[in-house]
Amino acid sequence: MKRVLVVDDEKIIVKGFVFAIQNEDTEVDAAYDGEEALEMIRNKEYDIVFLDVMLPKLDGFEVCKKVREFSSVPIIMVTAKNDDSDKIAGLNFGADDYITKPFNIGEVKARMEAILRRTGSKKNKPAKVTVPDQVLEISDMRLERNNKRLYINNKEVNITVKEFEVLDLLASNAGKVYSREKLLEIIWGLDYPGGSRTVDVHVRRLREKIEEEPSEPKYVQTKWGVGYYFRG
Repeated sequence: MKRVLVVDDEKIIVKGFVFAIQNEDTEVDAAYDGEEALEMIRNKEYDIVFLDVMLPKLDGFEVCKKVREFSSVPIIMVTAKNDDSDKIAGLNFGADDYITKPFNIGEVKARMEAILRRTGSKKNKPAKVTVPDQVLEISDMRLERNNKRLYINNKEVNITVKEFEVLDLLASNAGKVYSREKLLEIIWGLDYPGGSRTVDVHVRRLREKIEEEPSEPKYVQTKWGVGYYFRG
């Protein structure tokens, strides 16, 4: 059973989400303000969260930021603005994806299923037993691919699914330079509506988590005018 949390202060929007995604295999909870949402995420295990930007008490960006302090549950931001500002801001705060109101029911289901296929589940389950081809060890880092967990010096790093996928791709192909457009295609898919700035945001966040000096990265390098690569 998948558990989804929908956070929006407009009950008609919540009903739309419930209609779109609730079935015998999916349970949908609702929160109507930021503080309620944060409390629910702290106390329940969710497979995915749809989080509106404009919320009472705490806005969606602040909720996302606080959630990322203790959880890597996939978050899809919901914004009423069809411009890049809210989208980039959401990614900066740790969101995995976004949709724009008014949303299409098919798009909601497709984005949710795409994330769940990639993550399996991001509930706080014990780490699974790993096998050698599912573990990548470089220097002081260990990437566990089957549950998308990253450890540095044997301490788990709170990393989002997209950040893990970017790191895994680059680290698995150390020295190979990937353009922003290629990373966007591989990690987000050909039908992803966001631009290459999405990649820059994720790389910056990734560096902040794995590099001692993010402004002078040791691992994730930039080849100016071309793209990014990993130096092992």
